[in-house]
Amino acid sequence: MAGHSKWANIKHRKGRADAIKGKIFSRIAKEIISSVRMGGPDPKGNTHLRLAIQRAREANMPSENVERTIKKAGGSDQADYHHIIYEIYGYGGVGIIVEALTDNKNRMASDIRIALNKNGGTMANPGAVTFNFDQKGIIRVDKEGIDMDVLFLAVTEAGAEDFKEEEETYLVITEPHKLYSVKDALKEVKVLETELVMIPKTIMQCGLEDEKANMLLIEWFEDLDDVDTVFHNMSME
Repeated sequence: MAGHSKWANIKHRKGRADAIKGKIFSRIAKEIISSVRMGGPDPKGNTHLRLAIQRAREANMPSENVERTIKKAGGSDQADYHHIIYEIYGYGGVGIIVEALTDNKNRMASDIRIALNKNGGTMANPGAVTFNFDQKGIIRVDKEGIDMDVLFLAVTEAGAEDFKEEEETYLVITEPHKLYSVKDALKEVKVLETELVMIPKTIMQCGLEDEKANMLLIEWFEDLDDVDTVFHNMSME
């Protein structure tokens, strides 16, 4: 996430670099297609599709592109995209979660192996890393002109789990299934970001060399075309 939020330390998503390379729209299109195939074309009943549409808006993807992609998702000639999670141990015992959306599992697996061979790190058994993370909904709200007590009361009544104040924003944390019911209670405020994230239960402290090595590995993952998001539990204070 942007700014000085501590949540930026656990989440890495390609943004500006993708826009420069012309990849971000294709990533969002794949996410829309996968979401429609999993949960149908109605965003009101499909949280993943709503998140994909939100990402499209944040990236200034034209609405007609979004609508066209939703319609295309039901076509028989449309490729199937698979959501895959890779669990990896980095340097110093740091846990890394790589989320990918791909139409070729073998190619994706090969890309991950190459990343590990060139940068170190080891593949973990399923569940070995994710057990230390909780999936949560995150809503970031612009602080400007907002009464914190009023906002806190509104999100609490809507079912939010936690509420945190940051330098320039308020952070509302929800259970994944309550993300949009809480967001719908914030119609009068400026919502900067809405998404699902993996939050670590424990943070790993490691030395400078291990931190640099982990960041090289994470950045390599980020540069893979089919990788959407990378989470980790490394302290970066």
